[in-house]
Amino acid sequence: MLDRNFKLGMDYALELDLKDPLKKFRSRFYMLENKIYMDGNSLGLCSKDALDSLNNMVDQWKNHAIGIWNVEDSRYFRYSDVLAELLAPHINASPEEICITGTTTSTIHQTISTLYKPTDKKYKILVDDLNFPTDRYAVDSIVRLKGLEIEDTVKVVKSQDGKFIDENKVIEAMTDDVALILLPAVLYRSSQLLDMKKLTDAAHKKGIIIGWDLCHSIGSVPHDFENIQPDFAVWCNYKYLSAGPGATAGVYLNKKYFGTVPGLTGWFGNKDETQFLLRHTYEPELNATSLQTGTPNLLSMAPLEGSLKIYKEAGLDNLREKSLHITAYLMYLIDERLVKYRYSYVNPTDDHMRGGHVSLVHDEAYRISFALKAKNIVPDYREPNVIRLAPIALYNTYEEVHTLVDVLESIVATKFYEEFSEERILVY
Repeated sequence: MLDRNFKLGMDYALELDLKDPLKKFRSRFYMLENKIYMDGNSLGLCSKDALDSLNNMVDQWKNHAIGIWNVEDSRYFRYSDVLAELLAPHINASPEEICITGTTTSTIHQTISTLYKPTDKKYKILVDDLNFPTDRYAVDSIVRLKGLEIEDTVKVVKSQDGKFIDENKVIEAMTDDVALILLPAVLYRSSQLLDMKKLTDAAHKKGIIIGWDLCHSIGSVPHDFENIQPDFAVWCNYKYLSAGPGATAGVYLNKKYFGTVPGLTGWFGNKDETQFLLRHTYEPELNATSLQTGTPNLLSMAPLEGSLKIYKEAGLDNLREKSLHITAYLMYLIDERLVKYRYSYVNPTDDHMRGGHVSLVHDEAYRISFALKAKNIVPDYREPNVIRLAPIALYNTYEEVHTLVDVLESIVATKFYEEFSEERILVY
């Protein structure tokens, strides 16, 4: 366990960097020139390993054209399997239970349409009111496609404080009419890490299918699906896992559902042995790759291979330990230096209850986020008043965290944020 008897001052931050066992990995990433990047929980930085994997894929295309599907013992025809082997340790699941396919939202559509079988008495879908909106959009869409009424079918567990999900309230809401649950593993605003084992066990005791959105945990929080045994999970690969903007998403399907006909069928989910017989009768592959629909986006998958190799080399437990340590250091500096400037944070402080980012709060958070950018620091803003700060274990330093706090202090002390408009822009 890394020492948490933190001290003030830049010298101490530099001392922590000297002792950092993961410091060598920073040179494997393309750091933004003269900028401090604190937005790796929205889009991870490009690594040299990811670029090498992408360039290799382009070379395969250049050199083999249609033959790319047959080279290296059909490696690229089964490329999802290659990536599943590398991803499996992140959730402690069998590679056969993992597939890399589509976007996060389309994968939510796929998993719910596959497993959601409403009856007259058991038909409701349980969600929370703090999850990222795309999850709710997908749930509502599936309900409409089933010919059901959203107001009657979608059961929402409301947060009591607008910051955290009360797990006991979720369990109380698991009534006999609930058929399926979709929840975030880590809340995107507050970084709350839910007790997935507790909630999954409670759901299964009631005969309810439960799935998890891992978008804000995968690559930051190791999961143990062999122990948790969820029914399904989905995630994006472009945040902590640094697979590039719009990288192909991931999905987990518990092995007990192998052979289930997907809600959305397509030819790449058909059994390999009969796929090119081109029959009009669908035969699902007997693993998670049955959830594939069209031809895989190899160029959007390739960077993930290089990135996952870095994670394997660094070690997931080592990454989690530094992530918890460096975010704890950031919270310490906020407590010691920024509270007098009306800063606070809403994320949990207990290690077992938080993900990989700090949710900084200020009543001028929106303008402060632009002031940070003007000072060459890249944060992430979320309504109504949260600046998400994610010092990534692989490439951020304690020196950068200290400098970040220096700048945050200066922005409010000098009222520099007043130079920026409160008017919202398209992307922020």
